[in-house]
Amino acid sequence: MLELRPGCECCDRDLAPDSREAMICTFECTFCADCAGAVLGGICPNCAGELVRRPVRPPAALARHPASSVRVFNPDCQSRRAG
Repeated sequence: MLELRPGCECCDRDLAPDSREAMICTFECTFCADCAGAVLGGICPNCAGELVRRPVRPPAALARHPASSVRVFNPDCQSRRAG
């Protein structure tokens, strides 16, 4: 089950569990759509995998299996601007 991490690892922007702006890789590294595109060029800086839109968990399932509250933030990410 996906962790549904609460924020962008690059800019620390909040990403709600139902956000359609959240992007993930196969390891669940999580980025906002802005950072995923403009900064990272659609590639995860941690594993070099593709970043795709994170699925939204239905509200009933979210009640049973809540989103993660653990934030991951790497302030060095912003220096990796896609080129």
